[in-house]
Amino acid sequence: MTERDPVAPDAPEPKAKIRDWKSSPVVLGLMLGLFSLVSAVMLAVANDTTRGPIAARAAEDLLASLEQVLPAELHDNDPTADIRRIEDGEEGAVPVYVAARGGEVTGIAYELTGYGYSGAIRVLMALGTDGTILGVRVLSHTETPGLGDKIEVGKDDWILGFTGRSLADPQPDGWKVKRDGGVFDQFSGATITPRAVVGTIRRGLALFERHRPELVAPLPAHS
Repeated sequence: MTERDPVAPDAPEPKAKIRDWKSSPVVLGLMLGLFSLVSAVMLAVANDTTRGPIAARAAEDLLASLEQVLPAELHDNDPTADIRRIEDGEEGAVPVYVAARGGEVTGIAYELTGYGYSGAIRVLMALGTDGTILGVRVLSHTETPGLGDKIEVGKDDWILGFTGRSLADPQPDGWKVKRDGGVFDQFSGATITPRAVVGTIRRGLALFERHRPELVAPLPAHS
């Protein structure tokens, strides 16, 4: 009898080994970690790349808005450079853009946020040193197009009606929309939006009165 070689067990196929390797929890974890790392690096690079242009655009938009509410003839300084930060018990920290001529304050502007039908409404308002409104603009909102967006100066002149008003004009009870017993018009089919803007401007006037001395104090001499 001839000696027969023992029958070797079937060796696993290479493809099966690859499948087992790919499905290993350790390998899957490493692949997930690598993917997360690459994604984080890409996001960081994109953020660094766009941060400068975004900040520049925001500064341009702010300057354009300030020019609409702070008349150029009122100041010889750059209100975006002369900023006072006030701490208020109701509004929190508020940056204030100061307009001045010869170091004497002629007007101030700041932004407050109200909440309308669809979310936040950012309102920029400027006041003279006597507390009279120089101008108001809505910087951003998400209100319903065709209804709530009439708070934009490009859509309606409603926002211009606040110019020249003050905390005493109308009296406090008048700082509401007409539906609530005040003097300001609401929009047909949209009362919540103008109500929010009127209330925000009223808050801004009250903020000025609480901090009038520090807001109208002369600017420090520039070296």
